[in-house]
Amino acid sequence: MCKKFMLLVLLSYTLGAQAAPNDVTATTQDDELTSEVLKFASSPKLRSSIALIYDEQGQSSLYTKNADTVAPIASITKLMTAMVVLDAQLPLEEEISISAQDMDMLKGTRSRMRPGMKLTRGELLRLALMSSENRAAAALARTYPGGTMAAVAMMNDKARELGMKDTRFLDPTGLNSGNVSTAQDLVKMVQAAQCYDLIHEFTTTSSHTVGLGGRHPMRFNNTNPLVKNASWDIGISKTGYISEAGRCLVMQAKINQRPVVIVLLDSWGLRTRVGDANRIKKWMESAYARARGTRRS
Repeated sequence: MCKKFMLLVLLSYTLGAQAAPNDVTATTQDDELTSEVLKFASSPKLRSSIALIYDEQGQSSLYTKNADTVAPIASITKLMTAMVVLDAQLPLEEEISISAQDMDMLKGTRSRMRPGMKLTRGELLRLALMSSENRAAAALARTYPGGTMAAVAMMNDKARELGMKDTRFLDPTGLNSGNVSTAQDLVKMVQAAQCYDLIHEFTTTSSHTVGLGGRHPMRFNNTNPLVKNASWDIGISKTGYISEAGRCLVMQAKINQRPVVIVLLDSWGLRTRVGDANRIKKWMESAYARARGTRRS
């Protein structure tokens, strides 16, 4: 885990040790609310085959569904690609040309990013995270020191460092169905991603326009429509889809001011992953409201 995250953990312990009685009471009440939520753990009717809701404050799972099942994760992969690129501290302003090598020869997916187009490494990072651009992710790995194979090797090294024991990466885009993980492992990856300010910024940007010199500017949109929803407070977001993985979504968000990590994998309906996220939010808000009402009466 990165230094920033460890400092936050140490700070929380320090503040807890120095908390005044009222602060302790407030924390206890919050934990009671979480316990109340757990009583209704079977309530959310989620359609994703794999799901996990992790309470970061209580450091416990509020809901699990096949959370230890190893499954393809599609473009969720790009979170790890981004972390490895940022760890290397490569110049974000450096221009990179999209190459024919960056084209998808596995699934044949299309892209508006044509060979010869030049973008900065920072722009490629933004597009890979925000709009899940496969050629952007491929170009980032291709220009990593040692090339794509070195980047993928570092991704697997970082997964082991984070304790993601059931995770494996074979490519930097997620197009390879051999990129697999579990919901439990992905919680660790999302938490690690919170240490990077640029990942927060880029994954929660709703849209971005790229200037291409003499070409017409191109507008890219976030693949997660929830980042445009004012009722959501999202810190990290990433979607994914290939046929073997179904539709996937991971998020770090605050619901009722409580930070949670949501992992949804293998959703087959076009809007199922977003629907499940909204069902989780409604379920938690309803359970908290009921718990507070019960406590006051």
